[in-house]
Amino acid sequence: MTRNPGVSWDDVAELGDAKRLLKEAVVLPMLMPEVFTGIREPWKGVLLYGPPGTGKTLLAKAVASECQMTFFTVSAATLVSRYHGDSEKMVKTLFEMARYYAPSVLFFDEIDALMMTRGGSNESEATRRLKVEMLQQIDGIGSASEGGMVMILATTNKPWDLDDALRRRLEKRIHIPIPDAAARTQAFKIHLESVQLEGDSTSQGRNRDTKLQELAAMTEGYSGADIRLVSREAAMMPMRRLTEKFSAAQISELKCQGRLEEQLELRMDDFVESLKRTQSSVDSTVLAQYRKWEQEFGSS
Repeated sequence: MTRNPGVSWDDVAELGDAKRLLKEAVVLPMLMPEVFTGIREPWKGVLLYGPPGTGKTLLAKAVASECQMTFFTVSAATLVSRYHGDSEKMVKTLFEMARYYAPSVLFFDEIDALMMTRGGSNESEATRRLKVEMLQQIDGIGSASEGGMVMILATTNKPWDLDDALRRRLEKRIHIPIPDAAARTQAFKIHLESVQLEGDSTSQGRNRDTKLQELAAMTEGYSGADIRLVSREAAMMPMRRLTEKFSAAQISELKCQGRLEEQLELRMDDFVESLKRTQSSVDSTVLAQYRKWEQEFGSS
């Protein structure tokens, strides 16, 4: 449970439509509860779905930070117990705490691990009771909850595996796609903000923007998490060159002399080498499934 995850909207590259929908569904009802009543009653639940590493969890934290709401992070391991009846009790306690600390957000990361379609061959009686309890508790929340608003925010990489009854309760379903060229450029800008690119000191920033656009073109099909890995791997290349040439004591002396930063400039070659070592984690064959599910059940 956290009061403020400390993530702003600016920490999330692009995704303008998703941000707009989240502000409409969560932030505005929180700031102006007297307006969102009756037919404008806030959504009980919001589902963020899309490929892994596209910023779903980051968006959820940005929502909690914007609203200054109490933020409960819940995983399947938190609620599932081997003892008879314990899982249902924990679900009930969780929702009671959310009401007590309202306004609050219950954030279920990878909710498909907890709420897959009922009736499967591997489903036990205990798992089924847990799902029923979850559905009943979600029905009992909303703007009318005692103490204030309680919102369900969930993410999944496999929305087609979710139980139909849960899908109905997660009334707003927002697709978080893999980043386009503009989003990839923005992601590189965020991740490389604190490091120096070769030529920055002479180009007044214009050359830097061109390089970021080149990097975006080189990472077609990469997710936001992949871009972060590429940036981290590239950022280590200058340090590896330094350790090959100097000892730890010499590197420390360079730092004391204020000459270390110029030795840590990133070259485009560093990113080329990083891309050879970091492949995209997104399965391109699954992207069509997300588009199909969005057409059937998504929100815009």
